[in-house]
Amino acid sequence: MKVPIADRVKSIQQSDIRRYSAICAAMKGVNLSQGVCDQPAPDAVKQAAKQAIDDDHATYTNLRGIIELRQAVARKMRQFNGIECDPETEVAVNVGSAGSFACVALSTLNRGDECIVFSPFYSYHVNLLQLLDVGVRYVDLKPPDWPYDPAQLEAAFTDRTRMILVCTPSNPTGKVFSEAELKQITALANEYNAWIVTDEIYEYITYGKKHISVGRFPEARDRTLTITGASKTYAVTGWRVGYTIGPADIISRIAVVNDLLYICAPAPMQHGIVGGLALPDSYYDQMRADYLAKRELLIDTLRQIGFTPFVPEGSYYMLASFDKGRWPSATAAAETILEQVGVATVPGSAFYRNPADGEDQLRFCYAKQMPDLEEACARLRRLATKPAATPGAASGVS
Repeated sequence: MKVPIADRVKSIQQSDIRRYSAICAAMKGVNLSQGVCDQPAPDAVKQAAKQAIDDDHATYTNLRGIIELRQAVARKMRQFNGIECDPETEVAVNVGSAGSFACVALSTLNRGDECIVFSPFYSYHVNLLQLLDVGVRYVDLKPPDWPYDPAQLEAAFTDRTRMILVCTPSNPTGKVFSEAELKQITALANEYNAWIVTDEIYEYITYGKKHISVGRFPEARDRTLTITGASKTYAVTGWRVGYTIGPADIISRIAVVNDLLYICAPAPMQHGIVGGLALPDSYYDQMRADYLAKRELLIDTLRQIGFTPFVPEGSYYMLASFDKGRWPSATAAAETILEQVGVATVPGSAFYRNPADGEDQLRFCYAKQMPDLEEACARLRRLATKPAATPGAASGVS
């Protein structure tokens, strides 16, 4: 007898990012596929979380998150993002930025509504929209600098558009959206009465280009939901603390949805992030400098082994292309590299609305401790002397 399975999950499966991470761990390789950000968290963050545990902050929090964190978020949003928000009514703490997006989507979209997404895209965003039976309309970003065609963006809006999703700095491209681009997005969202949802989880990781929050524009304030969090900034991806900023009426609904799905983000971890938000500007300056050095190391390595890196303006991901005759597909390239030298990457095809557009690309993540990244690069440089091969054992691991 077959047990019932919901139609919405019949076709879902583990992402390539998770799959290659598991294979890499099993073979004790170096994981440049998933953005696990396996670096030490700042002492201030760890100490604040430890103190919260010692102080028995172990119960449910307010459904919007602890007030100390919401107040710290409001200060940070004003100082860094240029967005004024009331910590009592316009901030909701969620279970990571992924949890933020889930609550936002459930609070703003109905079945059959449409959301505009830029391609290449972060697969978790698209997969969740599809799980909710929301239509996705794509706007293409073109390498190496990832501009979009303004006419294509305008054509993507229809009378069913309820949301446009922006990820800046972007995963997987590293694109940092410009003020002009965000102004056009705002104008169209106003014309079509659509929400602007902006995932800014990599907001502090930029390289010479200023991060701009669309929610700072007066004409965007009433329709923008800004999602961000602590995972990438403080290297605490497993702590699951994110937050959403927006108009009070929708934030109240997002907080209730968060309560229904998750109750609350872990209480001690929320206190830990309060400690992080008190760090001085020098912490962020040093973080950017460290990531810049890692970006340059990876760029040099990829060029040495015959790849063409698309240099990111922000985040800690890099797409890079290879000669189309070198491997038959992006999946073959990822599996061969993992098998030959023990370095995990992600096929570029996983990020495009038309997978063929990414069949000559891989995504590399350099959110690693420097010795680990140096080891990965040393392994990758061995590829320069190895012929292409058909993947074998690695492709059979799930």
